Amino acid sequence: QVQLVESGGGLVQPGGSLRLSCAASGSIVSPNVMGWYRQAPGEEREFVANINSGALTAYADSVKGRFTISRDNAKNTVYLQMNNLKPEDTAVYYCRYYGAKIYWGQGTQVTVAS
Repeated sequence: QVQLVESGGGLVQPGGSLRLSCAASGSIVSPNVMGWYRQAPGEEREFVANINSGALTAYADSVKGRFTISRDNAKNTVYLQMNNLKPEDTAVYYCRYYGAKIYWGQGTQVTVAS
């Protein structure tokens, strides 16, 4: 079992910034991939960003240039720095871990509104 605990969500004004964190614990294997997905009301869950153990990253086109994913392998933690937030970024953000199996965090709400 791998447990994922997200934090850092909240309410922010358009153009603002927020930093999400996800700490993994349990039966963690290496290499692995960690990432962020989001789900807006009435929409399907969509990919946001991934990062592997070697720090290779991938981003959805909608967040390129605004979001930055990073990780601290020693702490088994992944981060998502979100800048220039837009109302369309409003969603529940889920941390995802892929090693021996796929695991999901419980989600953290991000609301972008004035």
